[in-house]
Amino acid sequence: MENQNRESLGSRLGFLLLSAGCAIGLGNVWRFPYITGKYGGAAFVLIYLVFLVILGLPVMVCEFAVGRASRKSMAAAFEELEPQGKKWHWYNGFAVAGNYLLMMFYTVVSGWFLKYFFQMAGGKFVGMDGDAIVNAFVSGTVGDYKTLLIWMLVVIVIGFGACFLGLQKGVERITKIMMSALFVIMVCLAIYVAFIKGAGAGYAFYLKPDFKALVSGEHGLWDTIYAAMGQAFFTLSLGIGSMEIFGSYIDKKYSLTGEALRVIGLDTFVAICAGLIIFPACAAFGVEASSGAGLAFMSLPNVFNSMGPVVGRIVGAFFFLFMSFAALSTVIAVFENIVAFPMDKFGWSRSKSVLINFIAMIVLATPAALGMNIWSGVHFGAHIGSIDALEDFIVSQNLLPLGSLIFLLFCTVKAGWGWDGFTAEADTGDGIKFPKNTLIKVYLRFIAPVIILVVFVAGYIDIFGAKTAPIVLVLMAVLVAAIIFVGTMIKKALSKK
Repeated sequence: MENQNRESLGSRLGFLLLSAGCAIGLGNVWRFPYITGKYGGAAFVLIYLVFLVILGLPVMVCEFAVGRASRKSMAAAFEELEPQGKKWHWYNGFAVAGNYLLMMFYTVVSGWFLKYFFQMAGGKFVGMDGDAIVNAFVSGTVGDYKTLLIWMLVVIVIGFGACFLGLQKGVERITKIMMSALFVIMVCLAIYVAFIKGAGAGYAFYLKPDFKALVSGEHGLWDTIYAAMGQAFFTLSLGIGSMEIFGSYIDKKYSLTGEALRVIGLDTFVAICAGLIIFPACAAFGVEASSGAGLAFMSLPNVFNSMGPVVGRIVGAFFFLFMSFAALSTVIAVFENIVAFPMDKFGWSRSKSVLINFIAMIVLATPAALGMNIWSGVHFGAHIGSIDALEDFIVSQNLLPLGSLIFLLFCTVKAGWGWDGFTAEADTGDGIKFPKNTLIKVYLRFIAPVIILVVFVAGYIDIFGAKTAPIVLVLMAVLVAAIIFVGTMIKKALSKK
């Protein structure tokens, strides 16, 4: 039954920008250019776009449909729709845990960009040579725990502040402003770099596919396909209910396939536009395209300095401002998911949920910040690494792919919500309808899950090696079974009382 007292978004634009804001983040403006540079440019981009359609689109429609049909967050969405006696709702706790884990390190990294915006605008990097700029990041940012904690706290305050103001007045309104500003800034920067001398080589690398190099290159065809699947899958923040929550806030005027296409379109626009900014700039100033984190923090300040003390400060400040908006839009959207969980599960008020989660997030995010400096000795082996790397591994390599698999199966198999219920909800309203032919049904029920499992297993093999990966997978399965067993026992004990 629909929850008539549930908050709702004020407009369709708010839904689109808020959903896109959750998907658009550091994976678009930082990781996408880095991965594209690592795996050969334009050919990789084409493969990435294919997987956005064959994996990202159906999972996003599934999440939107579950949210809108249940009118609940992940706290109770599966329970609302699952057949009596089924246990799909066991995933609820893992989903919300994924949101917490994601924000435990994401808020720290988001603080880097916000800090660099103010420093770039203030002229801190003017006149610095390359070594000084590297040291400013290694020692002055990552190596300084006080700096990390302060900027992490600023990000958390902004995120939960938006949630405290409410869905329409806070989350929706602020995200609209941020996303609109992000699009304008990115377009202006993309136009600016087009006039930089030497940018042509960057455009050729990014826009002209070289399939021969793809096959014979350093990584090979399979590794490139695997990387493209992973990037397409993870860029949309699918599998942990981050999109499901916004489906629960939207009305039934529009069909969900069209809405998902628009959100993916906005997400892809930002990723592609980021490449149009970074690759031409890197080519013009001799910056290595596969520099990873250094591309944003240790290399690009050199690029901005070369533009002159005034123009460089302005362009650099705008660059880090759009990076900050991309990061903060994701933070606000995921925080809304976290805030909504106890509101649906325990009936908390919004203010109570915001306050308790605000305190909890400060405590939970602190280890990731300290793990980059004074707790750097806390290490989880050569395969994973630091505290923040462990949190990222649990989310990116486990909860996102397996959660997306659960959403797909829940919406297509008879033991779950089922194909008929899913497609009826997806097609409610005006707009593009979800294809319901037998071929699509077979693909979503059998082939797409196999693709996700291949990505999941291949990721473990890539990280741990072919011999160690099966052992780690078994241990992870045992751990999950133990968590479910203990949770069931606790629930039974509480119900008896």
